[in-house]
Amino acid sequence: MQYISTRGGIDPVSFTEAVLMGLATDGGLILPRAIPRIGSETYNEWKDLSYKDLAFEVMSRFVDDIPEAELRNLIYRSYESFDSDEVIPLVHHGSLHIMELFHGPTLAFKDVALQFLGNVFEYLLEKNDSIMNILGATSGDTGSAAIYGVRGKERINIFILHPHERVSKVQEKQMTTVMDSNVFNIAIHGTFDDGQAIVKSIFNDLDFKEQQSLGAINSINWARVLAQVVYYVHACLHISNHENDKATDFSVPTGNFGDIFAGYIAKRMLPEGTIRKLLLATNGNDILTRMVQDGDYSLSEVTPTSSPSMDIQSASNFERYLYYLLDEEPDRTKQAMTQFAETGSINLTDFQDQIQRDFIAEKATEEDVTATIADFHKEHGYIMDPHTAVGMHCALKHQRKGIPVCCLATAHPGKFAETVEAAIGQTIDLPESIQNLMDKESRCELMDADRNLIMDFVKKHAKHG
Repeated sequence: MQYISTRGGIDPVSFTEAVLMGLATDGGLILPRAIPRIGSETYNEWKDLSYKDLAFEVMSRFVDDIPEAELRNLIYRSYESFDSDEVIPLVHHGSLHIMELFHGPTLAFKDVALQFLGNVFEYLLEKNDSIMNILGATSGDTGSAAIYGVRGKERINIFILHPHERVSKVQEKQMTTVMDSNVFNIAIHGTFDDGQAIVKSIFNDLDFKEQQSLGAINSINWARVLAQVVYYVHACLHISNHENDKATDFSVPTGNFGDIFAGYIAKRMLPEGTIRKLLLATNGNDILTRMVQDGDYSLSEVTPTSSPSMDIQSASNFERYLYYLLDEEPDRTKQAMTQFAETGSINLTDFQDQIQRDFIAEKATEEDVTATIADFHKEHGYIMDPHTAVGMHCALKHQRKGIPVCCLATAHPGKFAETVEAAIGQTIDLPESIQNLMDKESRCELMDADRNLIMDFVKKHAKHG
């Protein structure tokens, strides 16, 4: 399997080269040259597989430069820390299904990918006798999941930027209470978009990237997307057993476009009709909803909400979908992204028919989120976090009779207890892992959102071979 850049400026690379490269050296994002197709016979053979074995079957279609036994071991190790034997359990309420992605060590869906990516990094660095300094930005959950994925690994230092006072207290504490010597947290004055722009700018400084052995753990890294493709396949198999092989809709709360892009890859990979519709759900930071509904992909001001991991305007993974939308023509993709960097806008009205064949989109207001949490708890006794409520709002609005819909539950409600408890009018049981979190010692640098300051800090604390 060969990998290419959305902007066409690199020679094809292998999977492991793509993982270590992170962001393509031409500034683009990395994609497989072709998406493997799974026939009905093979798909049906997967129906009784465990999640770990299914992950191997899916990932091995994209990975041909890690021996099978070693890839299988990496996958198995990655999900040993999950508190459910199923890894990704599904909860059924009639034809409405909830896929719980929060059973990993940091109680968020990012663990599914970042436990795997951390182990892959460790494996490759040992194999190559090399080191890595991971640099990433987070809107909430990526940071803690990334830190937990690589904490204590002797060949890796990790630097995570988060927007100061714009993530939940639990999210902040999950990051800043990790005291391993290879972990560095940086709170910046600004938004997630500011942090992500700094990270991308630093990665585009190829000399600095090489000198400091930088690696990417954000969803710009293809391995993140690949690991997320697996749970769409898992849900389709599970629901088809439950509902007699009906096509499934998925409702996906997303701000960075990575989670729903994994669904888009799964849809193209699986037998036609397995995934019917991808429902894209945003909070008030609705650039992606506007893109689907009106062809308007343009920046506006980031508004803080009760679902802070989605408080994003510039979606890091959108360029991957844009590449397919523009007929897989890298020059057109590069031109469009250059225009976006210069003007903050891309007009996609000419592509509305195709976009709306790929996605349905809906925005949830803060009132919608509160009402969805409260109403679903009252009717079903199920408690969800505000990000999941954004997706559930979309699911309930667009659900069609006789068609199963799977809503992605992206975080444990205990991570956002204040919002959830206000909505349902009662206290909730907190997982043991966060019960005493607030009393733990924290370590974090507070800095201006300045590229040069961040570069100086990384250079000072980077691991060198």
